[in-house]
Amino acid sequence: MINRSLVETASDTSRHKIRIWDLPTRLFHWLLVIAFIVAMLSQGDDRYLDVHVVSGYLFFGLLGFRFIWGIIGTHYVRFSHFAFDWKAVWHYLKMLPTKQRQHFLGHNPAGSWAIFIILGLGLIVSLTGLLTLGGEERHGPFAGMISFALGSSIHEWHEVTAWLLLGLISIHIVGVLVESWLHHENLIKAMITGLKSVPVSVFAQPLSVQRHGFTATILILVIIVIGTWVYSKPFIGPKLPDNVVWREACGECHLAYHPTLLPARSWQRMLAEQHEHFEEDLDLDDETLLEIQTFLMANAAESELTEPAWKINNSTPPEQTPLRITKTAYWIEQHQNIADEIWQHPDVNFQGNCGACHLDAEQGTFEDAAMRLPSSSVPF
Repeated sequence: MINRSLVETASDTSRHKIRIWDLPTRLFHWLLVIAFIVAMLSQGDDRYLDVHVVSGYLFFGLLGFRFIWGIIGTHYVRFSHFAFDWKAVWHYLKMLPTKQRQHFLGHNPAGSWAIFIILGLGLIVSLTGLLTLGGEERHGPFAGMISFALGSSIHEWHEVTAWLLLGLISIHIVGVLVESWLHHENLIKAMITGLKSVPVSVFAQPLSVQRHGFTATILILVIIVIGTWVYSKPFIGPKLPDNVVWREACGECHLAYHPTLLPARSWQRMLAEQHEHFEEDLDLDDETLLEIQTFLMANAAESELTEPAWKINNSTPPEQTPLRITKTAYWIEQHQNIADEIWQHPDVNFQGNCGACHLDAEQGTFEDAAMRLPSSSVPF
């Protein structure tokens, strides 16, 4: 197998161009690059979670295509064609600095190992991303199947493997540049055009044009299906328990903050002090007070019905009884980087105006991707 992949360059100076990389492989390669870049640029900022997830689905779909194409694809992209053992890799690297270095039409041994590891890490990144999405955000195929705590732990592994993948890709790029220099060929251009310049004596395996067109069509359909599926399922949080009496009583003066946003002890103290409610007297009768209290106690942060509820519950020490959502550790952490200009924006005015930035504030779900800051020249 190795001999059939080698390019003999001893004395033949006459060269011609042959197609090594088929169209589906080239489409896969550059779409995967784009998907990974978008995913990395959109990570860490909750406002772009929807963009991050879409690029992640695309990345995962492309990996699935590559695993299939690695079995049924054209000659140079089949896994069986570049499944080199470690001895071949060591020999290739050992000879690389010498004039006896090996030159391959397809993937060289070192590059092949990099590709297998990239595909493996990419699969881990995709799966941990789906599990994180299901655990922390309650979306995707694993929605609600794992706890918030486990989803948070998996999120850490997702980030670690993503950075490992970025490091390996960087090494891969360096390897491509080094090999291009040593062999006097543009490997990046070859992955764009599919063509390599080789001696006329070199035999290249023919590529099936029909298979190209069929697979390119399948690849494009996969992308369309993924994009359509994701965008047809927007980031809408779970339907939370509601109560007409609570919503009317609390919503009369301000946004009816859902009980999941504070611990039960906070609501209990707030109702016990209803006649001194932030310089106001709620003046609730016993029946109304009991109904509101029952609703608040049953659906407070301890219920962990949403990701914010889980984080508020686990970040608020038991000895603390915050009466303002803006005084919770979680709220402070999430809003500490917001510029003063945002708070002073006419559409915001004060920190408790959640609806100015959170599209789902009235529903109380506070989905990450449902946040849109008012127009400002100051970055978040």
